[in-house]
Amino acid sequence: MAIIVTFEFPDAGQELYDAVIDRVTDGQGFTQFADLPNPGLISHAAGPVDGGFRVTEVWESMEALETHAKTFGPILTDLGHADVQPTIIPAHNVVVR
Repeated sequence: MAIIVTFEFPDAGQELYDAVIDRVTDGQGFTQFADLPNPGLISHAAGPVDGGFRVTEVWESMEALETHAKTFGPILTDLGHADVQPTIIPAHNVVVR
């Protein structure tokens, strides 16, 4: 079952996001899903919000997210954001273009 994942990074901005993406993709950037080392991502959006930065993703399954978290989690820890806990909800409907 697909899941919707939202990360809130209070007091962080695009610099943190760019640093995470740089490490996750080994400096190649993220412009297509094939850029990520782990499969299962359906959609990804990120942007500034009052007081921080938000990332919202749709994953094919919790297992796919957990696999990606093995790459993503240590990077957040290294960058001083180990305490960020995502909000995860089951997706009732996912529409992609």
